[in-house]
Amino acid sequence: MRIKDVMSRDVVVLHPDTSVGEEATQMKRLGEGPLPVCEGERLIGMVTDRDIATQDAAAGQDPQSTRVQDVMTPEISFCFEEQDVREVAHLMQQKNIHRLLVLNRASRLVGMVSQDDLVAQ
Repeated sequence: MRIKDVMSRDVVVLHPDTSVGEEATQMKRLGEGPLPVCEGERLIGMVTDRDIATQDAAAGQDPQSTRVQDVMTPEISFCFEEQDVREVAHLMQQKNIHRLLVLNRASRLVGMVSQDDLVAQ
């Protein structure tokens, strides 16, 4: 089975100029912790609730003036939609990742896969 068969396709993305306050509101509304950051169609990072807590709130910064690009993690782990589910599950286990972005061969974001998606298979 391939990742494209189990991934979520409806992925909300953030622009790097989005305020951390707006990001936190999105996360709460969606019930999501990590959100990808894209500049146009190019994936440039990932931001998590932990990024907000450790890099924004703990530093005493204003969430309305701090931008997502200032707190995001630019090193992104990802897989490709054609990869085998077992291979991706192993990668997620090795890196201790709960959610992984899914790209097509043109390196465009096409989805996200979670450990729960893989366990259901």
